[in-house]
Amino acid sequence: MKHLLWGLLLLPVTATAQRNMEYLNRGVVAIAAPEGGNFISWRSLVTDPDNAAFNVYRGNVKINNQPVKAVTWLLDKAADTAATLRYQVKMVVNGKEKESSEVFTKNTGSKPYLSIPLQLPEGYSANDGSVGDVDGDGAYDIILHATGKAHDNSHAGLTDPPVFQAYKMDGTLLWTINLGKNIREGAHYTQFLVYDLDGDGRVEVVMKTADGSMDALGNVIGDSTKDYRNANGYILAGPEYLTVFDGKTGKAMATTDYIPARHPSSLTPTTEELKAIWGDGYGNRMDRFLGCIAYLDGKHPSIVMTRGYYTRTVLAAWDYKAGKISHRWTFDSDEPGGKNRKYRGQGNHNLTVTDVDNDGKDEIVYGAMVIDDNGQGLYSTGLGHGDALHVTDLDPEHPGLEIFDIQERFDDAGASFRDARTGEILWKKASVKAGDDGEGPGRGLALDIDPRYPGSECWVAGAGIRGLFDAKGNVISEKVPPSCNMGIYWDGDVLSELLNGTTIDKWDYANTKANRLLDAREYGCVSNNGTKSNPVLSADLFGDWREEVIYRTADNKELRIFSTTIPTDVKLYTLMQDPQYRLSIVWQNVGYNQPPHTGYHLGQGMKAPAKPNIKIVKP
Repeated sequence: MKHLLWGLLLLPVTATAQRNMEYLNRGVVAIAAPEGGNFISWRSLVTDPDNAAFNVYRGNVKINNQPVKAVTWLLDKAADTAATLRYQVKMVVNGKEKESSEVFTKNTGSKPYLSIPLQLPEGYSANDGSVGDVDGDGAYDIILHATGKAHDNSHAGLTDPPVFQAYKMDGTLLWTINLGKNIREGAHYTQFLVYDLDGDGRVEVVMKTADGSMDALGNVIGDSTKDYRNANGYILAGPEYLTVFDGKTGKAMATTDYIPARHPSSLTPTTEELKAIWGDGYGNRMDRFLGCIAYLDGKHPSIVMTRGYYTRTVLAAWDYKAGKISHRWTFDSDEPGGKNRKYRGQGNHNLTVTDVDNDGKDEIVYGAMVIDDNGQGLYSTGLGHGDALHVTDLDPEHPGLEIFDIQERFDDAGASFRDARTGEILWKKASVKAGDDGEGPGRGLALDIDPRYPGSECWVAGAGIRGLFDAKGNVISEKVPPSCNMGIYWDGDVLSELLNGTTIDKWDYANTKANRLLDAREYGCVSNNGTKSNPVLSADLFGDWREEVIYRTADNKELRIFSTTIPTDVKLYTLMQDPQYRLSIVWQNVGYNQPPHTGYHLGQGMKAPAKPNIKIVKP
């Protein structure tokens, strides 16, 4: 495998505030390798000494001849894959073992995945998931959104109450939360954020709640006797809340009023009043919610919850500390005086969080606009709403970060590539209506899949935007990859692979075709969210820097986590310790799922990433 990873020495740390981030253990995992034996991999951590190496033990037997330093994996060729085996990794510094990892017990035989049994309510399916450490042991646990009958905002009908569950990786069900009948179920309604908000070393879960929402201990929020659903199944009245739940127990820890309310002065607004504020009166545009976690002060995480993106757009920031929720700021595109009017209608079905201006504090990339860390508008391109959004160092030859965005309309900027800090449009592509071609581009993707061109390649599904573009906007191939959905780091090089539905493909740039690396359907798995075709989650959950992918089984009895067994000669600290990437996992389930990106160029010709300035928080 040939690629360029320039140097192993890490770049200097940027002089910014030190972010509080979670403690992670070594993340040891063992998966049966197709060629026989077990593939063991583990995390490289930001806190590791530069000269750290590792010994690998099967039981009490060391299975490496020399300490492993250049990579963080080892193939145990002599392992009996049918046996239950215990693996442990020990750090070696200056020839001496200094630290022992947790023990990973491999008992999955020749299966290429880890299995998590589910205990879902009758009639419910496993949907989007997130991860966080609920008990402070340094290992990720799964927070799962379980869905029954659901509807899009534009479709009438009653839905089942949204349900959330927490599972340990061994399948232990920790808790179940039921948001009740006054929270409608659908991709745009129920956003859930999983993160350690108060710095106690354990995650919290944040969600919008209403009268009748019930925590895992049976405590009811508000008035359980109230039913605000109208004849069409929409919920246009009644109080709305924001609740922080304890990640370990599912207990509601704090609740406050949701900002913004549907109407500034009435709990039961008329359809005319709602239409005047949000653009329609039946509950479509008003109930488009997004959410994220951002380090607005550069040190501590804050909650950001939103409402609206087609017309009026509101973002509200909150802090959670000492068991209390405090309001930080609110940005409103319709603020009296009109100063924010240019920010109206610029949001996507997704968002991104990163430090676009390199001041150590996060901004919210909200589609075609960016909100600064202080809650003020940084800029608006005015290009309007879109369905897909990608932010990273897409063009290493251009200073800072770049944004590739699509606009769901037919105009001269159906796809655009801009400077993340200033909003300057670096290039754009016109979308053209051809027959029954919908409302404009519905998908767009930016990944480094061709090593012959610096940075990421970009392409769009439909709307007359044809060809594969390099980071400068030049057409490098008339033929594009067969999917335009998500990406994943799976094989041994630093190029991205294509993730779509249950499949992972490698783009063969020389022959302009895709080669199949994995199809989880062969193992009884299915994807989520209809044509959106996304997994439960894709993230660097454990093992080396490559990513894992979680799917549900067709019968909803299991989650299955797939982890690569392909050798690599690349060593990177875990992607979960890159600040932008970690926050990408928090928002991945929000709206239309998008792939996570690092805050640095991860691809051909990359330089070794600087160690982020983070402070590890232990319980």
